[in-house]
Amino acid sequence: MDILSFEDSLANAGEKRHLMLGNGFSVAIRPHIFRYGSLFEKADFSNFPEVRQTFDAIGSEDFEEAVQALERAALVLAAFTEDAPPISKRMRQCAAKIKDVLVQTIARQHPERPGDITDQQYEACINFLRNFRAAPSDGRIFTLNYDILLYWTLIHGKTKKMISFDDGFRTDRNNADARYVVWDDSAHKQNIYYLHGALHLFDGGHELQKYTWNRTDIALVAQTREAIAKNLFPLFVAEGSSQKKLDKIYHHGYLSKGLRSLSSIQNSLFLYGVSLSPNDEHLINIVVKNINIRKLFVSLFGSPKSSGNQQTIAAALAASARRDARHPLEVHFYDSETAKVWG
Repeated sequence: MDILSFEDSLANAGEKRHLMLGNGFSVAIRPHIFRYGSLFEKADFSNFPEVRQTFDAIGSEDFEEAVQALERAALVLAAFTEDAPPISKRMRQCAAKIKDVLVQTIARQHPERPGDITDQQYEACINFLRNFRAAPSDGRIFTLNYDILLYWTLIHGKTKKMISFDDGFRTDRNNADARYVVWDDSAHKQNIYYLHGALHLFDGGHELQKYTWNRTDIALVAQTREAIAKNLFPLFVAEGSSQKKLDKIYHHGYLSKGLRSLSSIQNSLFLYGVSLSPNDEHLINIVVKNINIRKLFVSLFGSPKSSGNQQTIAAALAASARRDARHPLEVHFYDSETAKVWG
């Protein structure tokens, strides 16, 4: 199996290209923060000792795996003991706590301000993103990450007139002086999608609000921490299984529009830092069903023979095999380091 360079992948992809970012995008610049292991080390589960024991039992530091393990155990426990109701309730409480702690930990560890990223790093990342946003591609960018690094990069690029984008958020017509902007579900030119939510997106009940810096002069991360301290949590899809993720997404207008957008793209889709784990099955299914996606380019970090890369390769090839022969899905793999996303 050939592993392409990023440049060779672009040459093979055609003009119309789209991008999906996973955790590897953030890990590439801040591995000590955004790896699950790093987040786990910083997480505070002191009031929920069972949570630590759950991570030990499953042999993983993956928050979503732990959530899924607890939710599944809560479902089957009733078949084994009459004492199931209180224990199952506690399991579900622990699962919810894991999701809350994930949000809190990312917010607490997140770089404070855009200036914590260098101009050289921003410009490298903008050049990477331009492969999908600049003409003639004019493609869409999807991200599975909760952090604000993509947003900071896009704002930096817009200020420098290096990249254009539309994330669908507009000034609130009913409150022009609000500290936030709101999502316009009729924004037909939207091309940036946070498929699983993000730290700076808050559900205001009748509207989705995006916190901004230029309306408050308060750092976005500080605003998020302030909100969490008041028990106001950002829009996050941190459910343990792909199906539960899908259930939450379909019950939220902004999130479901992101999936519809993914379902309508054409030609080539690049994945960067996306592991294609079982928790991503809802996304894999969309790629399989969207027969207008003809080429899939999947990044690999390090040796293709590593267990993580082998799992990613197998998942990508399995997705291709599910396509009808009349609408084949070409799968290619490229070396993530050749993309030089952050320089």
